[in-house]
Amino acid sequence: MCLSRWYIGGVSVSYVLIFMSATSENNKRIAKNTLFLYVRMLLIMGVTLYTSRVVLQMLGVEDYGIYNVVGGIVVLFTFVNNAMVTSTQRFLNYELGHGDSEAVRRVFSASVTIHLGIALLTFVLAETVGLWFLEHYIQYPSDREWAVTLTYQFTILSTCINVVRTPYNAAIIAHERMSFYAYSSVIEAVLRLLIVYLLALASWDRLIFYGFLMFVVLALVLACYYLYCRRSFAVCHYHFFWDKGLFCELLGFSGWSLFGGIANMGASQGLNILLNLFFGVTVNAAMGIANQVQTAVYSFVSNFQTAFNPQIVKSYVSGDRCYFIDLIMRTSKYSYFLLFAISLPLYICCEEVLSLWLGEVPAHTVSFCRLMILLSLLDALQGPLWVSVQATGKIRDYQILMSVMILANLPVSYLFLRIGYVPEVVLEIRCILSILILWVRLWYLKRLYAFSIKRYLREVLGRVIVVTAFVFPIVYLPLEMIGDEEKIIFLGILSLVLNFLVMYCFGLDRREREILIVQLRKICGIYK
Repeated sequence: MCLSRWYIGGVSVSYVLIFMSATSENNKRIAKNTLFLYVRMLLIMGVTLYTSRVVLQMLGVEDYGIYNVVGGIVVLFTFVNNAMVTSTQRFLNYELGHGDSEAVRRVFSASVTIHLGIALLTFVLAETVGLWFLEHYIQYPSDREWAVTLTYQFTILSTCINVVRTPYNAAIIAHERMSFYAYSSVIEAVLRLLIVYLLALASWDRLIFYGFLMFVVLALVLACYYLYCRRSFAVCHYHFFWDKGLFCELLGFSGWSLFGGIANMGASQGLNILLNLFFGVTVNAAMGIANQVQTAVYSFVSNFQTAFNPQIVKSYVSGDRCYFIDLIMRTSKYSYFLLFAISLPLYICCEEVLSLWLGEVPAHTVSFCRLMILLSLLDALQGPLWVSVQATGKIRDYQILMSVMILANLPVSYLFLRIGYVPEVVLEIRCILSILILWVRLWYLKRLYAFSIKRYLREVLGRVIVVTAFVFPIVYLPLEMIGDEEKIIFLGILSLVLNFLVMYCFGLDRREREILIVQLRKICGIYK
């Protein structure tokens, strides 16, 4: 209950920030889209927090860790799909910005064809290389071999379904129909709750049954996406055709994004497998929980940025460079402010929140979650920077440079684990690399389209550092005598209020403060 109040406060703050980041003609549409995204997020997050606790209790720490590491193996083979996600969204946004319906239709059909091929490739790789790796290198109890093998098969099928869903997901985002996410999330939430109920009734192996039920849910969600897109968008009627130029253009763009996909998989799922090799499935369970916490926290910024990403691309296509740069600056700054206000109480009360949520907290979970929060704050700043590069279409050198730096996390982490460091070192290294990557991104953008690093340092990083320095000392408040739930509620309210006041005084410029006052008066009904 305390978490829901805390998160709803964060949604209110972000909704106000929406109006401060867009031009007047875009306010209504972007605010509406963001509201739908937050409704979706709250539904999914609420169900995820509840079901994660129950699933962990029913499966146990070992089986829960097995499911996470098995899923990580399959996800490693989706790096091609991750590259195509970026390519599909970029080209759909680009053609919609030009208003060419026929070009949008061809891009969509070509994307579906490519993703069907990627799903087939993923299946083949997972059934050959992945199965060999699972049998020879992954650590799990010997008496769970049959359960691990069957769960792995269901995970492969689930992953292939997610690959096929990508073009439909991209089409919905490009058309800015975020209301669908809210509606589909109701269905998904009900199905996930049904999984928990059926899992409690199961008299056979629950790990296998859980993998099967997750596959069924994803198949039903894919069906919903398919039917919605066919009925809502004339351009989403798939027709197979062969256009070598278009296919090469899509694959060429995604080919360079492929480097980023491999690097990001290595920095996430690769580290999960690395931890298994050194510490076993118990640490994988802790990392799995930390990943869920990071997903829940970052979903605030993800939804905020998702509403603006199409506008960033379309503003570049239209040639409105002033709006393009302003949108990047403000989205980056507001993303950090929003996430910092939400995540600070969670960082402080991490142990109490996890105890209330899970009951039994696996070792290393608290430290993993705190490091994930720090990593999310760094990612929040950088999301709009990457989208701006994507809008230009000139991503070759950028992807090579970023991928080398991101992927460096794996060998460096291996060396530190090899000489005896604790598991937390892999995320500490990832945070340090993320700071270096931020500076390299800024340097690259300056070369790409004369991006002003000085302005970014002044308007974004400078204000972010000042707000953080003023608010962070609440970490040291003496709250040992307060009960866990009361402590979380108190710090949640204090964080939102203090962040808002400091952000208003030091985080916003004069024009932004004036816009904020106007929008708050409208929201409070001071004038119509």
